[in-house]
Amino acid sequence: MMKRIQLSRRAFLGGAGATLALPLLEAMTPFGRSAFAQDARPTRLLAYYIPNGIHMQTWTPAAEGAAWELTPTLQPLASVKDDLLVLTGLENRPARPDGPGDHAAGTGSFITATHVRKTEGSDIQNGVSMDQYVAQAIGDQTRFPSLELGMDGGGSTGNCDSGYSCAYARNISWSGPQTPVPKTVDPRQVFDRIFAGFDPNASVEEARKRRAFDKSVLDYALEEANKLRAMLGTTDRAKIDEYMDSVRALEVRISGMDENTLCGIPPRPGTSYNVTEKAQVMADLMVLAFQCDLTRVQTFMLSNAGSGRVYDFLGVSDGHHNYSHHQSLESNYSALRTIDRWEVTQFAYLLDKLKTTNDVEGNPLLDSCAVFFSSEISDGNRHNHNDMPVLVAGKANGQFNPGRHVRYNDDPMANLFIAMIQAMGVDVMEFGDDGTRPLANLG
Repeated sequence: MMKRIQLSRRAFLGGAGATLALPLLEAMTPFGRSAFAQDARPTRLLAYYIPNGIHMQTWTPAAEGAAWELTPTLQPLASVKDDLLVLTGLENRPARPDGPGDHAAGTGSFITATHVRKTEGSDIQNGVSMDQYVAQAIGDQTRFPSLELGMDGGGSTGNCDSGYSCAYARNISWSGPQTPVPKTVDPRQVFDRIFAGFDPNASVEEARKRRAFDKSVLDYALEEANKLRAMLGTTDRAKIDEYMDSVRALEVRISGMDENTLCGIPPRPGTSYNVTEKAQVMADLMVLAFQCDLTRVQTFMLSNAGSGRVYDFLGVSDGHHNYSHHQSLESNYSALRTIDRWEVTQFAYLLDKLKTTNDVEGNPLLDSCAVFFSSEISDGNRHNHNDMPVLVAGKANGQFNPGRHVRYNDDPMANLFIAMIQAMGVDVMEFGDDGTRPLANLG
């Protein structure tokens, strides 16, 4: 009979200067206990931002409760329909700007539910975001307290929207009133940081030399992995094989992307490979970070506030922001429906990966997640902050009861954030400017 080994939950494979975090294994738990006791199973939080609002007429389901049906915009989510809460009637009142500037003000308030100060200078003022509130409470339990990812870069200074700082327009994660947490937009930097101990401050040439020297992070860890595999049980061996295969496949995809990405030059908008592939690689990275418990808190921006990205590969020739000011023209509605569906398809890709990737106990990762999806505004022409387009995916380890459409009556978005924070095991009774209690009817 094989003697079972005991591993640290922060165990790594390493060799030749590279380290690779392991997924959660049965061998990382105390003898005589399941991988996670029911009351100790980790819950995971992710906030997913899309710009410029949604065409609500093709977003909102007609029926409420479990009888709701997928609308045209939500159709890409068919495979995870039973894992979704569609929440309508929520309002983010603090996101209303002082005069023009709904995109930046709404994005700054996206998960802070705080009225931001209108300034393009250094005197920015916001609240702590939902993700950072959680990260500051439980972040010491994982290698990274939180991860912030996105598609489009840009600095956090200067005017980005009618007198509102770029700090609001380009960041959704805030660790303090004047401290936006910048996102990483290069998939290879994300990969190297979380899986290979890469120095994100290294120059482009240094990064290229490192990559050429490494060849593959997995190559250095292969010998150790094979030795470790021989000492593991059947379940853990299968999990190691699955994990290593998925990381190797991801590394190959990242290595094949446009070299300009490494230089920090954003890919030219409107090319299907650069935009769609990058969004999917970022989703793969987020899933892997959850799978090996490197973090339990993540945020992702599919674009920056007021994005003018051109989706010509979808057959629409003008910028997204221009279409969002639709003026009730059917030609603009048609373009918006196309863009909205593409955005939802990218979200569906992430959720499908979370659902088909298992945790150590063989349960879908998505079951342990609370994934928030929304935008900075509702209708792109009205710039309203009520009746927001909101999805919450996952069961948060049984705390949420998905598969339903729940309609509210201008309840504060901040109350949803309170419920999500509490689902992460963090005490909070008030949040943002108007959050006073956890949102009802989620469980």
